[in-house]
Amino acid sequence: MLSALIIDDETPSREELKALLASASDIDVVGECANAIEGLAAIHRLRPDVVFLDIQMPRISGLEMVGMIDPSALPHIVFVTAFDEHALKAFEEHATDYLLKPIEPERLNKTLEWLRCGAQPKALSFPASVTRLTQIPCTTRNKIFLIPLDDVEFVHTDQCGIHVSSHDRAGVTELTLKLLQERTALVRCHRQYLVNLDKIREIELLDNGSAEAVTHTGKRIPVSRRHLRDIKSQLLLS
Repeated sequence: MLSALIIDDETPSREELKALLASASDIDVVGECANAIEGLAAIHRLRPDVVFLDIQMPRISGLEMVGMIDPSALPHIVFVTAFDEHALKAFEEHATDYLLKPIEPERLNKTLEWLRCGAQPKALSFPASVTRLTQIPCTTRNKIFLIPLDDVEFVHTDQCGIHVSSHDRAGVTELTLKLLQERTALVRCHRQYLVNLDKIREIELLDNGSAEAVTHTGKRIPVSRRHLRDIKSQLLLS
């Protein structure tokens, strides 16, 4: 049995694909999402075998979203798009497969047959313009929103999740510290913290050899002894 997740901002498209997949007895649709932020959370929570992902979604496209998935949770990616086949040539090598809207049952069956073969998910390698993040998707108790990377002061992790802080708002993200360190300009300053060097006003040295970074808005961020030298040298260069 293959578990599948559908991510598409258009309800009719999700319903159409669910109806087509319902005819396959070995495909279990474990969830559906209407945007990329919900989709990221569902992928990390449900760990589906395959994600049917719309490319053209508002705010965060399907291509951008794939660059936000933790590699350890990477499923097969099947793009579902209204682009014509000629346009798809630019990125088809980066996906497991793709389906054109409206989806033809015969074409979907070919995709399902390939998935049934048990191949490992393809390691996706998108251009830097896609994988370099410019905004971080966040949630709070009752909101879903994006924080532009230039506004981020720091990111930290605790038992409740990964927290993103800017000068005027904060939220929780599904993105890991490791992924954010690799795909943004945020710098590791502590085992549990990444910091935006442009937001640091000063570094205060502490008696135990560690330090605290103070942002322009007065927030204090721990800097461990292990990372202090790198932080100081990068501040001098920035």
